[in-house]
Amino acid sequence: MKSVAIKGQLREKTGKGAARTLRSEGNALGVIYGSNGEAHFYAPLLAFRDIVYTADFKLANITIGDKSYNCILKDVQFDPISDKLIHADFLELNDDRRVIAELPLKLVGQAAGVKAGGRLEQKLKTLRVRTYPKHLQEAIELDITALELNGNMRVEDVKNENYEFMNPARQPIASIVMTRALRQAESEAAKGK
Repeated sequence: MKSVAIKGQLREKTGKGAARTLRSEGNALGVIYGSNGEAHFYAPLLAFRDIVYTADFKLANITIGDKSYNCILKDVQFDPISDKLIHADFLELNDDRRVIAELPLKLVGQAAGVKAGGRLEQKLKTLRVRTYPKHLQEAIELDITALELNGNMRVEDVKNENYEFMNPARQPIASIVMTRALRQAESEAAKGK
């Protein structure tokens, strides 16, 4: 799995004034929530670019002083006016504790309904899962070749014994809908009979 290295500095001062000063120097603030408490740090804005501004799921290897943390990104906050990253929350991975993560969905194959003239609509881009860190992966691949016209693939159709899915079971992931041209062709064929 891909990972991003972030080299940060431990924050000595906390509070609005210290945070404002660090942000004005081109830094973003971060917190690592782990089994040994919290670690407050800061790093240059560019250090967060590859993990925040991507649709891919990546691990973060954060080094603060002589200590290293293996984490996943949990939450980000942006400035409402400038849209710059101002804060990021990370969760430290522990091999014997399950974590909740948003894994991207990757649809593979060509659906039978698309071959019949339908249009594929992807309703969900990610799935929320609870799993152990060793089972985390960059994306969940779903084979849609058997998806027929007017058919749906739902969360309950995804099978993986390593994941507990947190999304509602009946929530649709992908659908094959009829196109306007296909509906017109069917209605004209029905009139012609």
